[in-house]
Amino acid sequence: MMQPTVDVRHSRERFRTNLSWLDSKHSFSFSHHFDPQNTHHGLLLVSNDDIVTAGTGFETHPHQDMEIVTWVLQGSLVHQDSTGHSGLIYPGLAQRMSAGTGILHSEKNDSWRLEGGSTHSDPVHFVQMWIVPDEAGIPPGYEQLEIDDELLRRGLTTVASGMDKHSDTTAIRIRNKYAALHAARLSSGDSVALPEAPFLHLYVPRGRIVLEGTGKLQEGDAVRFTATGGQRITAEEPAGAEILVWEMHATVRGW
Repeated sequence: MMQPTVDVRHSRERFRTNLSWLDSKHSFSFSHHFDPQNTHHGLLLVSNDDIVTAGTGFETHPHQDMEIVTWVLQGSLVHQDSTGHSGLIYPGLAQRMSAGTGILHSEKNDSWRLEGGSTHSDPVHFVQMWIVPDEAGIPPGYEQLEIDDELLRRGLTTVASGMDKHSDTTAIRIRNKYAALHAARLSSGDSVALPEAPFLHLYVPRGRIVLEGTGKLQEGDAVRFTATGGQRITAEEPAGAEILVWEMHATVRGW
């Protein structure tokens, strides 16, 4: 039986990749950053907080057997892939790419090349999260759907899920029946309760919160819960907070 644990990971403790065009903070081992004791939590292998300067981005690169969910906080990100999908991801638009048997894609901060119009100098800020699918070798796929801001402000909203209990409410489907991603935009003083699950991952991409039983968390902080849940989160002054919560009922074996 798993022992209940609440493991706080502060922003300053995260791995960081800082390039001329990219400022990326990694919750888990990623790229040349490797810690054998920090490779995943539950089914979540990657949770990267990325800021990409205008006119740059990730050139075409491959993925395989991975469910990749992107959540933009500010600006816009152009996605193009080898299956023919091309689109603009912006705040409030949930996007999922299933790499499956193999896919090539690029992600760039150059919306003017896709839509025309003037160039801009605004960075794009987004969180990208990877989980393993529950079946390898599936066909590659892509889905995106806009999530109403008012809905996000009412409390935790399921934005991506493979779980049966969310089949009528989730925005986008992911290929793992044991995982779901929830999001909320909380005004100062607003409070929500976390779901209960064997594994939870809470990330605070914006603002400040108070986590019941733990205390204050700042922007960029994360918490890994094992065999626990139900704690309340309250947004602090002055601007409230945005939170991302992975609910997971299984873990990765062999990582």
